[in-house]
Amino acid sequence: MRVEDGQGMKSAFPFSAIVGQDALKQALLAAAVEPLIGGVMVFGDRGTGKSTAIRALAALLPPMQERRGCPYHCDPHDPGPFRCARCEDAEDRNDLEVVDVPIPVVDLPLGATEDRVVGALDLEKALALGEKAFEPGLLARAHRGFLYIDEVNLLEDHLVDLLLDVAASGENVVEREGLSVRHPARFVLVGSGNPEEGELRPQLLDRFGLSIEVTTPSDLESRVEVIKRRDSFERDPQAFMEMWSKSEASIREQILTARTRLHDIAMPEAMVAKAAELCMALGTDGLRGELTLIRTARAMAALDGHCEISEAHLKTVAPSALRHRLRRDPLDDSGSTARIERVLAELF
Repeated sequence: MRVEDGQGMKSAFPFSAIVGQDALKQALLAAAVEPLIGGVMVFGDRGTGKSTAIRALAALLPPMQERRGCPYHCDPHDPGPFRCARCEDAEDRNDLEVVDVPIPVVDLPLGATEDRVVGALDLEKALALGEKAFEPGLLARAHRGFLYIDEVNLLEDHLVDLLLDVAASGENVVEREGLSVRHPARFVLVGSGNPEEGELRPQLLDRFGLSIEVTTPSDLESRVEVIKRRDSFERDPQAFMEMWSKSEASIREQILTARTRLHDIAMPEAMVAKAAELCMALGTDGLRGELTLIRTARAMAALDGHCEISEAHLKTVAPSALRHRLRRDPLDDSGSTARIERVLAELF
């Protein structure tokens, strides 16, 4: 949720001012440092600050750079394959004007049509000028940012299939009405939902790197603090943000430093063996669990200012990295989190 201040500008609630929800904030920070983790799935009650935390993190991050006029937010400093045709043409013309823009946070509504998500023919230009032009969709707007899907477990199957394809390739390919367009679409996918309202398809759930369970605060002190901070923010957003500006600057510096140190974090072979042993003991399918576990542990080590992954990092991130990858055991009534904690106690 965003609130307009007196100058008409919209301000996100400060990330550091969010009460509790430590696991959610930790997962979002790790995903911001290492996008290869693969996104965050948040299960829990409505009104627990899920979308607030996501927008707060995006507002906290420094602006990204793009070439002026690029509809796909291409990175002007990345010579790799993930650039649109317009940016390639601009480079050929030596048009190097670069601007700073905020990190995008794009909401994907449940009722969105496929054309709105992937993009479609620009009807205005087609009718007025007789030109076949492509109008980018939500996936283009979310490139290099966050794509947020509330109640993702209620998303229509054809949109789920579409997201699976884009998440796997990092590109959006559109071929319709005589158009053939290919553009980059790499983003941190964040979904939220209530399991009681419907199951999430296993194929999509597996694409989320981390799974977080959030609950409504159960103690009086936390609930009162949430109300007080939210009320202060809504009454005077500017003053509230100034009060938390030092904390926000500290977290921003922590993220930027972690990004620069990420690839220098050592990965001891003993920790890799522990990660594999943990996944084997839990019976997770495939190797995505180990890869996510190591990537998240490395991100946490970078955020903590350490030089290598430790057992403590593996233990901290194991529930969120593996909770949604466990098979259901009809002979075990305990939840997935309890199973992970039990195996962690045995192995460590």
